Amino acid sequence: MSDRSFDVIVIGSGAAGLSAALNIAPHLKVGVLAKGEISAGSTAWAQGGIAAVLDAGDTFEKHIEDTIVAGAGLNDRRAVEFVVENAPAAIERLAELGVPFNAGESERWHLTREGGHSHRRIVHVADATGWAVQQALENAVAKHPNITLIPHMVAIDLVTARHAIHGSGEKRVWGVYAVDAAKGGVSLFTARATILATGGASRAWLYSTNPRGSTGDGIAMAWRAGCRVSNMEFNQFHPTCLYNVEVKNFLITEAMRGEGGQLKIPGSGHRFMPDFDERAELAPRDIVARAIDHELKRLGLDFVHLDISHRDPEFVRDHFPTIAERLAQPDIGIDITREPIPVVPAAHYTCGGVMVDLHGCTDVPGLYGAGEVTQSGLHGANRLASNSVLECLVFGLAAARHINENWDELPPPPAIRPWDESRVTHSDEEVVVHHNWREIRRFMWDYVGIVRTTKRLERALNRVELLRQETEEYYGHFRVTPDLIELRNLVEVSGLIVRSALERKESRGLHYTLDFPDMIPEATDTVLVP
Repeated sequence: MSDRSFDVIVIGSGAAGLSAALNIAPHLKVGVLAKGEISAGSTAWAQGGIAAVLDAGDTFEKHIEDTIVAGAGLNDRRAVEFVVENAPAAIERLAELGVPFNAGESERWHLTREGGHSHRRIVHVADATGWAVQQALENAVAKHPNITLIPHMVAIDLVTARHAIHGSGEKRVWGVYAVDAAKGGVSLFTARATILATGGASRAWLYSTNPRGSTGDGIAMAWRAGCRVSNMEFNQFHPTCLYNVEVKNFLITEAMRGEGGQLKIPGSGHRFMPDFDERAELAPRDIVARAIDHELKRLGLDFVHLDISHRDPEFVRDHFPTIAERLAQPDIGIDITREPIPVVPAAHYTCGGVMVDLHGCTDVPGLYGAGEVTQSGLHGANRLASNSVLECLVFGLAAARHINENWDELPPPPAIRPWDESRVTHSDEEVVVHHNWREIRRFMWDYVGIVRTTKRLERALNRVELLRQETEEYYGHFRVTPDLIELRNLVEVSGLIVRSALERKESRGLHYTLDFPDMIPEATDTVLVP
């Protein structure tokens, strides 16, 4: 057990966490904890781009309206305005850090268009924007003497008043306990302020586009620390994940449909999206995902085709070099300039999460949140394409500014108890963890997927409760491991997702239930209170 103290702890090393760290570091010492390698989070996987009003013919109001239309009216308009109006400055900051956005022919940057957008407003670095953003942020962070990067630290629980040696009635967070995934052993990290930037919970489902670490850790920890959680029923299923038995989690960017890619039925070649929506392939993701799900079930298919082979081959290779190169590899063997890509929907983005205000403040003093771990009010019932990295950048900065401006009011941490492993042993039943992990992902896919019913949700809730009992018993008897921590958090967030879904007696955005197929007139958040 080792104790380390910083001014601020950031949990998560993607766009939200690193943006926050960079803006705190000029004045304060920051420790950034990463669950795996520093680059292993979702930011580096983002292919599409970042939305911002940068064209003379575009307006903030249009971007705001597109976001609210995609979010099925559940968005907090103040949050949407805040993010949209701060987007151009966020892009400028990235450009200053060296992100090589694709240049336009006459304008400064090439702007592409994605589903749900009424205008071309997506800046991008070919089809690997997230990787370029991640590398630029990492390079800047690595050069800063006040920032310490600590990889392979799996957060267990936030440090709260109950962990204070002398007790404290104050509701506050003072850091985190984390296990070293490489060496074992639990460390205590204390700070006056803690920022959650841990990403979402899409690995709760069998098919996901996310890295393995997207197990809802920050949401679960915040819930246990006393934070409200909101809108967990809204998980976005990306319509186009590569269907391949051997190759998992390879996403085919939305931008391919923005540049003319068409969804077709294998065999007949019928282009089916115009049958469902006048916007066809450019409809919001929830509509496209449900349409694909409908056709898969109606025809008994394993996948549909995404076809861009009608476009000029040089255009396709120039716009989608990463995808073209990866799919041409022998283990897949698809030439996207000549043949279609088999795709299926997959869990992609958590639109709900820990409730935060426009400063990134949670319900618990000393705890902030930024990015996918939060429910900021930006996304509503469905995230508009390319608003995700944008949210990370804007709220990462907002949390940093609030900490900087209110530093003198943040009390130093009291003496905190070290992690106690005196009453536990090493597990001789790791099979329990792996079995329960697989069971969760399977029943979440079957019962809490793209199309839901009350009966399926109730079945899922029963299974969650049984797994909760098993997992808590196991957690109480054995030393913590990264797999056990993730299982515990998956059980927690799965329960929150199912409970939220059962509370919503309508279909709105990403939540579609056959028992309540209509949308009620008033849009209200689902708020769960610990």
